[in-house]
Amino acid sequence: MMFFQVALLLGYLYAHLLANYVPTKRQAGLHLALLALSLILLPVGTPESWLPAASGQPAIEILALLSLSVGIPFVLISASGPLLQHWFAGVYPGKSPFRLYSLSNLGSLAALLTYPILIEPNFTIDNQANTWSVLYVALVLLFASCGILYSRSNSNKVPTSTDESVTRSVTSLDRMLWVSLAACGSAMLLAITNQISTDIAVVPFLWILPLSIYLITFIICFDKDGWYLRGVWMSLLVVSLVLITRLMFLEFTANSASLEYQIFVYCFALFTCCMVCHGELARRRSSVPYLTTFYLYVALGGAVGGVFVNLIAPVLFTGFWELHIALVGTVILAGVCIGIDNSLIKTKQHLTAFASAWSIATVVFIGILVTQVQDGRSSSIYVNRSFFGVLYVDDWDANTAEHERQLYHGRIQHGRQLVRRNVQKIPTSYYGLDSGVAAAIQRHPRRSSANPAEHGLNIGAIGLGVGTISTYGTSADSIHYYEINPDVEHVARNYFFYLKNGKAATDIVLGDARISMQRELETGGSNEFDVLILDAFSGDAVPVHLLTDEAFDLYEKHLSNDGILAAHISNDYLDLSPVIRNAAQRLNMDAVWIEGPADRWYEDGNDWVLMSRNKELIGSDLIRSTQSEWNDAVPKPIRWTDDFSNLIEVIVWGD
Repeated sequence: MMFFQVALLLGYLYAHLLANYVPTKRQAGLHLALLALSLILLPVGTPESWLPAASGQPAIEILALLSLSVGIPFVLISASGPLLQHWFAGVYPGKSPFRLYSLSNLGSLAALLTYPILIEPNFTIDNQANTWSVLYVALVLLFASCGILYSRSNSNKVPTSTDESVTRSVTSLDRMLWVSLAACGSAMLLAITNQISTDIAVVPFLWILPLSIYLITFIICFDKDGWYLRGVWMSLLVVSLVLITRLMFLEFTANSASLEYQIFVYCFALFTCCMVCHGELARRRSSVPYLTTFYLYVALGGAVGGVFVNLIAPVLFTGFWELHIALVGTVILAGVCIGIDNSLIKTKQHLTAFASAWSIATVVFIGILVTQVQDGRSSSIYVNRSFFGVLYVDDWDANTAEHERQLYHGRIQHGRQLVRRNVQKIPTSYYGLDSGVAAAIQRHPRRSSANPAEHGLNIGAIGLGVGTISTYGTSADSIHYYEINPDVEHVARNYFFYLKNGKAATDIVLGDARISMQRELETGGSNEFDVLILDAFSGDAVPVHLLTDEAFDLYEKHLSNDGILAAHISNDYLDLSPVIRNAAQRLNMDAVWIEGPADRWYEDGNDWVLMSRNKELIGSDLIRSTQSEWNDAVPKPIRWTDDFSNLIEVIVWGD
């Protein structure tokens, strides 16, 4: 999202320079020449030689990848909005071009909604890239027709709109408000998205909802001036602020509101805040001669909001506190916009009274939010935020027999441990004694070998969590963890005791597991794991690139002849079993499903799939005694590759 906003800023800057510093008859020719040159970069896609560092700077690497793959075409496309409006004003004098901005956002909304439903499920990534490239060529041709029409226009200057409400010069206050209003709306979008998709519910495609709301507010506000009624939307803003503030205080209590209500309140707050920000932005838009200047400052504000949430906030804050700042910013900006409106406040006395009342209300609101921040993590003994999100460790029921410690990433628990010394070694959460991972390790044939020298296992684990797997290790075992988030290793070593108390020789490899394992295979050959545990979660689901055919081919190469691949698929929203079972069939492996019950208060219900090319091992009484019956005798024909995946086909609809 930040790449989108920064590239949009570069595109708007280019359009501004082209419209204001290049003669009218040369603008179309120069832009079309650049568009034609950009065609040599097609088809778009990831450079084959690109591979991120196993443990590097993800934010920088993602921005670099996007810049290399789509940077130049995207910047040129970004320029089309203000540039076409500038040309439109030259060809059709007297007609306001600003409605085209509403239409461009309508196009963005259409793309957003159709991509996961129509495009991703039916086209491979290569097909998508090729189709996009063909459409990009079509766009160049359409741009050429517009450029020719503009060049042939008899007007050598851009006329002003006949609408006197927008025929005024640009002041420094205008520029500051354009940037501030756009930045506040952008920050609200990203902050609400973070909030509802990590701390509220890790529901597939939930992030589409706030982005759609954000685009809809632009569509409404720039389609027609009458849609933004200041009195109505300011009143709704106050209502939404009351609701969201109350909800924030309930968030971590036993009286927390229902999931649906929480999502509604956060989205309602986003809608009203963005309607106010974008409505005031539309009210204060420039006259047509300063059109590209207006969009340049709007894009600058969007980029400022994106940089703040993505790069600055993770350094300054331990939680998603930018939401609080965006809410306060909306209140302040709303007050400023009302205060400088001479049609509402006509005397200094009225301005002083309004400013005093609004300032008091704002200070009270800030005080309430500060209190909520202080109370929000009262049970946490560790909180840290990084590129990968917010990790926090909670201590519960201290000085009691049920004293336990839990690791959370947003709303999702990633491990727990009983703290009293005599019970610290008990496996908990999804890794209890009746879980699939327990069966894979404890019931592996080598454990019951007549030769004690063969009892030791070489165990690999993709995903560290709090290190619960170590409780199953013996002094003859070795455990090789792969973990992408360095903060998780810090937490596991310093706040939990599984690694410290574990008997097995343990090492932790930081970085993306697939990249690390591929490099290990190339440099040292197979790790010959007796048990390889797939337990990496992003939110509430295994990252897709760890479930593709190419990923399973890599896992298979790292397994010993009788090795077991144990895949953790516990999930409220996705049924990943068909993906795992089809991968097993393709590799000529047998697969069993083990459903672990929550028989003890410190355990969670869990689902594991065990795979092995050793059919006798999977068919042994030791393993079969723990297995569950598949819901479907024949798995759905779902196969994912690095070139194609469809999340919709594994979503669990209904109960």
